[in-house]
Order: sequence, then C-alpha cells, then structure tokens
Amino acid sequence: MNKKNVKYLTTGEFAKLCKVNKQTLFYYDQIGLLSPIYKNEKGYRYYSLNQIELFYVIDLLKELGMSLKDIQLYTQNKSPESFLALMYQQKEEIGKKRQEIEMKEKLIETKIAIIEESLSVPFNQITLQHLPEATLYLSRNIEDTTDDEFVEVISEFIEELNEAQLDTGFPIGGITKRKHVLNGDYSKYTYLYIEQPQPKEGYPYFKAVKGDFLIGYHIGEDTTICSTYEEMFSEMKRLNLSLGDYVFEEYVYDTLVKNQKEQYVTKIMMQVVGN
Repeated sequence: MNKKNVKYLTTGEFAKLCKVNKQTLFYYDQIGLLSPIYKNEKGYRYYSLNQIELFYVIDLLKELGMSLKDIQLYTQNKSPESFLALMYQQKEEIGKKRQEIEMKEKLIETKIAIIEESLSVPFNQITLQHLPEATLYLSRNIEDTTDDEFVEVISEFIEELNEAQLDTGFPIGGITKRKHVLNGDYSKYTYLYIEQPQPKEGYPYFKAVKGDFLIGYHIGEDTTICSTYEEMFSEMKRLNLSLGDYVFEEYVYDTLVKNQKEQYVTKIMMQVVGN
C-alpha cells in the first residue's frame, strides 16, 4: 500500500466518518455493495475518501425505501446516465412522500382543532346554531342494509377514503332522513359521510344545506341515544321549530380518546325550520 500518494482509511475510520458500525461495512462488502478499495496480505481493509460519497448515496436510497438488492444492481452497472435516471426517479419519489406528509400533517391539524374545540363545549346543553354549507363525501346508500352489510359498507368506505386520499381528519358520520327520525329509527342511516373542506375534482359530493340546526350531544352508548333525541325534540317544540330534511351524527369522543363506552360523546345536528 503506497501511503505517499493516497490516504487510505481503516474500516474503523471509514465507519466513524459514515456514522455506522463496522458490521454494516462488512455486510456491504459481503454482498458486493461497497467493498474496500484495498485489502493487505493480513486481511486488513482500507477505504478511500472518494468512497464516502458512494456510501452517502447508498444510505440516501435506503432511506427512500429502495431495497439493497436494487441498489446493488445499480452499483454493478454504474454510469453517468444510469445515475442521472436513478436521481430523477428518486426525486419523483421524494415528491410523492412530501405530498403524503403534507396530507398527514393537515389530518393531524384537523384532529387537534376538533379535540381542542370539544374541550370548551358544554355537552349538557342543546343549542340552536346557523351552520354554513358543508361539502361531504358520501358512502353508497345503506338505508336497507343488514348488519353484516353495514360492516362491509364501513370497510368499503374507509378503503375509498384511503385510496383516494379523502381522509381529511374529520370524523366519519351518518346521515339520517327526516322520515326515519320521526319514526324513532335514529340509527337508520342513509349514508356515511366525511367532510371535505377542500374537495378534490372528479368525485361526487353532497352539499349539506346551510341553515339552522339544533345541536345536542349524547353521552354514552348508541343504545341509549333515544333519550337525547327526545330532549332535542322537546327543545324543538319549545322553540316552535320543525325537523328539516336531514339529521347528521358524528362522534366527538369515541374509542380514540375514551376507554369506556359510557364516556363516548356523539354530536347530533338536526336541521330545523320555523313553523
């Protein structure tokens, strides 16, 4: 080894510069991914400074999800053209990951806002509020589905949201038609929905009509929700109002933030009109 012209690095020195352990370098050498530039007669391994850049690219490609096998294929067929193609491909992957992270960040921000707002809501009060128009993405009609089919619809709806990246962080709710609510069928949903503050093009949406809504909160299991509906109907009568076309239900507190079903909170929004 001629140390006069070239500065070689021991395995330990090279590993320290690359911030990995020596076993990683041994493994890379074993699979032919990154081998020492020189091995002496005693079996000692030495690397050159210009191999650091190759290690950094390998490490970058690993972080971006590229398999060691695919990285190895590149290292065995290196050329400026193939490197350029690889970098363009990885740039595109980074763009996709950035979009995914931004979407997840918005989702988290929405959940934070919802829970922070809920901490100041008096759940024991029924209020009359004017709500703006909301754009909703709907499931298929579930009005006459069986219990087994209902579970299938939920699974299908969640899959749609994930595939189309329509999960906005808002809770999944249920829409019940006026006729069912008046008949006491409070959980006979016609559609599942999720709010879309920034609707994507190319999808069918339902516009929740802006207007006056009587808003109440049910604390406890779904099986006892009729008591809250009865209280809301009493308040509706006191205010001389009639039920509108739809009632919207969505969880405020569910299994995500509460351990006991008795502590779940369901928001009920009853569209109302004056008599």
